[in-house]
Amino acid sequence: MTETQQSESSTATPVASVAMFTIDCADPKPLLDFYSRLLGMTIAYQDENVGMLAGENGPAIGFGKVDHYTPPAWPDDNSDKQFHLDLKVADIPAAEKAAVELGATVPDHQPGETWRVLLDPAGHPFCLTVWQM
Repeated sequence: MTETQQSESSTATPVASVAMFTIDCADPKPLLDFYSRLLGMTIAYQDENVGMLAGENGPAIGFGKVDHYTPPAWPDDNSDKQFHLDLKVADIPAAEKAAVELGATVPDHQPGETWRVLLDPAGHPFCLTVWQM
């Protein structure tokens, strides 16, 4: 994409906006509990198969039960991480400590110096970063 195309696409009227993204899992409840506390979002809906978090700003996050779900293995060149969230925080060490207290784990492999990779209770990686653009 050229700079002109990139500039034009970033100023074009959007066709859609993100309402929600959904994360596959074996059991939505632990992820609803973990992410609602980590992100300060409200559990807007849950049953045994699906759940949804909603906040005041931004898209909702859904969690959907998938039979025979296989959690990601990270880091592992023979497995997909499936997705990851980049979460903006004010203080990486403090946010890491809080996330671990909520149930996250910290893998030994840390590929960068300006962010920390953690794993949610289902094994999905997510990053804590002091986001600056």
